[in-house]
Amino acid sequence: MEDKESLSNSNGAKDGTHIHVSDVLRVEPTPEQEARVVRKIDLYILPLMGICYMLQLMDKSTLSYATQLGILKDLKLQGSQYSWTSSIFYFGYLFWSFPSSYLAVRAPLAKYVASTVVLWGIVLMCHAATKDYAGLMTVRFFLGVTEAAVGPGFSLIVGLFYKREEQPARMLIWFTGNAVANILSGIIAHGVGEITTSKIATWKLLFLILGGVTTFWGIVLVFLLPSSPSEAKFLTPDERALCLQRTIANKTGILEKSEFKIPQMVAGLLDPQAWLLFLAMFTVSVANGGLSAFGSILVAAFGFSPLTAVLMQMPSGGIQLGAMILSSILAAYTKIPRTIIMVFMTIVSLVGIVMVYALPSEQKWSRLGGSWITTTYVATTPLQLSLITSNVGGFTKRSTVSGMLFVAYCVGNIAGPQFYSTDQAPRYSKGIRATLAGYGLATFFTFALFLYYIFENKRRDMKYGLPANVSESMSESEEQELEVSNKTDRELTDFRYIL
Repeated sequence: MEDKESLSNSNGAKDGTHIHVSDVLRVEPTPEQEARVVRKIDLYILPLMGICYMLQLMDKSTLSYATQLGILKDLKLQGSQYSWTSSIFYFGYLFWSFPSSYLAVRAPLAKYVASTVVLWGIVLMCHAATKDYAGLMTVRFFLGVTEAAVGPGFSLIVGLFYKREEQPARMLIWFTGNAVANILSGIIAHGVGEITTSKIATWKLLFLILGGVTTFWGIVLVFLLPSSPSEAKFLTPDERALCLQRTIANKTGILEKSEFKIPQMVAGLLDPQAWLLFLAMFTVSVANGGLSAFGSILVAAFGFSPLTAVLMQMPSGGIQLGAMILSSILAAYTKIPRTIIMVFMTIVSLVGIVMVYALPSEQKWSRLGGSWITTTYVATTPLQLSLITSNVGGFTKRSTVSGMLFVAYCVGNIAGPQFYSTDQAPRYSKGIRATLAGYGLATFFTFALFLYYIFENKRRDMKYGLPANVSESMSESEEQELEVSNKTDRELTDFRYIL
C-alpha cells in the first residue's frame, strides 16, 4: 500500500480503463477503501437499473390498465384475443432470449442493454397507432423482443460489480422498481383516464407518455451505464482494480467474457440446478402471467368501477415493496438461506390466491386483500437471479443459465393468460386454479433446489475435502489465477453453493 488514499497497482491500471490480471492481484485495499468504493458503485449503478426496471414493469402492465380505458372496445377484441395479446409479448421475449444471451457476451453489455431500452420505448409508443387486433399483436411481439435483454443483462452486471454475499440485496434494490411501478402506474393510469379534453383516446395517451419516458431513459443509459468494472468511468483506475479484486472470491469469472465458450453453454444446459431454477421460474410465471394480464379485469369483477379498479391495485405495489425489503434484510443480515426465503414468499402468495378463490363473491374486500398479497412472490425473482450470479461459474455458462431462466419466464407467462377468458367472469375459477397450482409447484421446486445444494456441497466435501483444505494445497498465486480463470463452478474443486 502506498498510503490510505491510494492503492498499490502497476502503471497499467493507471493509464486507462484496460486492466490486467496482474494489476488486480496486486491490490490490497483496506476495509475503509473497499466500503467507499462499494458506496460509490451503489449510488451510481443501482438508481440507473432501478428506474429502468420500474419503467419496464410499468410498460408491461400498461396493457392491463388500458383494458379499463377502452382498448378492448376500440380495437374490438373478443373471446381469447385479449389473452393472446398478453401472451404474444412473451413469444417475442422467448424468441430473443438466447440471441440476447450471446450478444451479452460478444457486445459491450451495457451499450447493448441500453440500446434495447431505447427501442422498447419507441415500440411502446407505436401501440397508440394500432387500429385492430393484428396491429396490437405485432407491436406486443416486438415489445417482448426489445425488453428481453434487461433482466438478464442487469443480473450479469451485478455479478461483475459485487461479491456473492452482496448480490441478493443489490438485486432486490433495483428490483424494487417493480413494486414502485405498481404504485405509480395506478396513479398515472387513473390520471390519464380522467383526461376529457384530448381528442386522443386515453389508452393511447397512456402508451405515448410511458413510451416517451422510457425512450429518454434508454438514452441516459447509453451514456452512463458501465458494462464492467474495468469500463466504469465513474471510478478511478485504482478503484476499478479494487472492484475487480473484490470479486475474485466469487469464483464465477470476472475478466474473460469476450469469448463465447460452447463447452460452458453445454455445461449450463446439463446442470441440475439450472433445471430446478427453470422449473421454479416456469411455474411461478404461469401464476404471474394470468394475474398480470387479468389483474385489472379481476379487480373490476369483484364489484369496482373501471377507474376504481385501477386504483385498487396500488396497495399490491406497497406489499411487493415490503416483501422485497424484508427479503433483502433477511438475505443480507441473517443466515436464512435464500431458497428458504423464496419458499416463504411463494407460500404467502399461495395463501392470497386461495382467499380469492375460496371466499364468496359478497366478501369483495377480503378477496381484494387476498389479491394484494398474491404479489409477494415477486421478491423471489431477484433472489433467483442472485443464485445464478453466485452459484454459476464461467461467464458463458452463467449467461446461458440466465437465458434458460428467462425462457422459463416467457413460457410460463405465455401459458398463464390462456387459463383465463372473459366468459369465466366474474369468478374466473379456471384461471385462478391454474394460478394456485403455479404457486404450489413453485414452492416444491424451490425447496428441491435447497435440498440439491445441500447434497452437492456435502458430496464435494467428501470428494475434495473442505474448501479451506483445498485452498491450502495451492500457493496463493495459483489460487488467485484459478479464481480469475473463467472456469465453471463444476471445474472449481473448492467452489461451494450458496443456499
